[in-house]
Amino acid sequence: MAKKSPRYVCRDCGAVAPKWQGQCAECGEWNTLEEMTPALAVASGGRRGGYAGERAVARLAEVAADGGDATRRLATGFGEFDRVLGGGVVPGAVVLLGGDPGVGKSTLLLQVAAKLASDSGVLYVTGEESVQQVAARARRLGVGDAGLTLLAETGVEAIIATASAERAGVLVVDSMQTLVAENQTGAPGAVAQLRECVGALTRCAKSTGTAVFVVGHVTKEGTIAGPRVVEHMVDTVLYFESDPGSRYSLVRAVKNRFGAASEMGMFSMQHDGFHEVTNPSAIFLSRDSRPVAGSLVTVTWEGSRPLLIEVQALVADALGHPRRLAQGLDQNRLSLLLAVLQRHGGLSMAGEDVFVNVVGGIRIHETAGDLPALLASVSSFRDRPLDQRLVAFGELGLAGEVRPVRYGEERLREAAKQGFTRAIVPKANRPRRAIEGLEVPSVTHLEQALDAAFS
Repeated sequence: MAKKSPRYVCRDCGAVAPKWQGQCAECGEWNTLEEMTPALAVASGGRRGGYAGERAVARLAEVAADGGDATRRLATGFGEFDRVLGGGVVPGAVVLLGGDPGVGKSTLLLQVAAKLASDSGVLYVTGEESVQQVAARARRLGVGDAGLTLLAETGVEAIIATASAERAGVLVVDSMQTLVAENQTGAPGAVAQLRECVGALTRCAKSTGTAVFVVGHVTKEGTIAGPRVVEHMVDTVLYFESDPGSRYSLVRAVKNRFGAASEMGMFSMQHDGFHEVTNPSAIFLSRDSRPVAGSLVTVTWEGSRPLLIEVQALVADALGHPRRLAQGLDQNRLSLLLAVLQRHGGLSMAGEDVFVNVVGGIRIHETAGDLPALLASVSSFRDRPLDQRLVAFGELGLAGEVRPVRYGEERLREAAKQGFTRAIVPKANRPRRAIEGLEVPSVTHLEQALDAAFS
């Protein structure tokens, strides 16, 4: 048999090149191509991996009528984690959980695995710790007596064989950067190893119905280490986010084949591990009891639920070149909003430093934060506090018009539930029926919003 020539794979985008070159032709990144030796074909009809035999074709209508395991979900015991997954763990799904070192990925998955062990066989594989270290951590978390099976192993073939022998319904692998495939060269964490190992785990999950959780480390750029093709191979990609100065952590879905993307779950770290936060809005609304200029609450939409958060602004005389700084909002968007305010609101901040911050480390990815960011900036500029029981949301156009946003009525009901009594919203988002205890002045232009907020 002729020797196969090596190929080169981009560790960022997964593109394959026949020879090494300094720049990836697909993504344009430099020095990202790494050598990958092609895996040899195996028996069973030339299929790689050999985990799934020949499959019979099936008619779509019959499969949909039959239901199958795809409609059955396993509850993790954490309502917030189930929300991020789309309602629970789907058998045969592959979930990639990424996050910074020390953020709590292993701790959370150990707690999830312990709860799942009561309903399904769980194999917890560690490539970074010994089984004694995992057991000690489990005892600290109060789950030392859970029916988990532990395995300290890095060989993907041995892991799959053990999962099959144990008939595990859930497989947890910590982490993918430690895995090694026998038919691949290179150190653990190399592009070829990551592609082959994650691919083997994916084929195993689809053929056996085993749900697989894989831990991935995050680079300094904030992305999961390894080629992006790994994220394309799995069913769900979750990011674990945590502010070092806060005891609260967020798990955010950026990809989910079985649920809504951009869904968010919140957890609090305590002495006995993570606890879910069922009412995140209450956390972000711990404001100063006194009216303070430059503060306003808005209602943003995270995944499938509304979330009330505080937007703060500080406008001060510029000592040199005026600065525009936004945390939690797009900085370029802030400059655009200030230009709209000058042209259509009759108020110029050209000689002022403008700083805008979204409290709690939350980032607003939608345009509903336009109106509250601008109202908070005007409040700070005029040194006039806004009503503590006021909320606002809406998108601003370049002509000064206030445009509607999605799920307006749901946002208003959440605000009323949290005790707010007044809401400035776009006219198209005005509720069809009055909401008890909530006054809703609707506006169509920026001037009307300013009058409603400061009258």
